Amino acid sequence: MKPTILTLLFIAFSTSVIFAQGIRGDSKAGQAVYERQCLRCHGAQLDGNGPDSQDLIVQPADLRSQISRSKTDWELLVAISNGVLFSPMHGFRGKLTDEQMLDVLSYIRFMSPPDITS
Repeated sequence: MKPTILTLLFIAFSTSVIFAQGIRGDSKAGQAVYERQCLRCHGAQLDGNGPDSQDLIVQPADLRSQISRSKTDWELLVAISNGVLFSPMHGFRGKLTDEQMLDVLSYIRFMSPPDITS
C-alpha cells in the first residue's frame, strides 16, 4: 500500500510541476547531481559523449538534440526515474529523491531548453 501512495504522490507532484513550469527545480543543485550521476555517460556538454559512452553498445541520448528537447518534462522524468528499456540508461528511483530528479530536469532544460519553435 505504501509504494502505491508514494507513486501517486510522485505522479501528482510531477504533473503539477509540468503544468506550473515555474516550479520545476533548482538547476544549480541539478548540475551537481548531473555531474555525479549522469556526466559519465551523457557528457559535460549533454551531448551523449561522456567518458563511459565509448564502452556502451547503445549510445546515451544527446540531451541537446531536437528529439530530446521536444520531450515533455513528464517524459524526461519518467526516463530519469524508470530508465529506458533496451538501453544502458537505468532508473534512478530509489537512488535519487524526487527533488533531485526535478533538479536534474531543471539543469537539462537550463542547458538545452525545449524547442518552442516547432
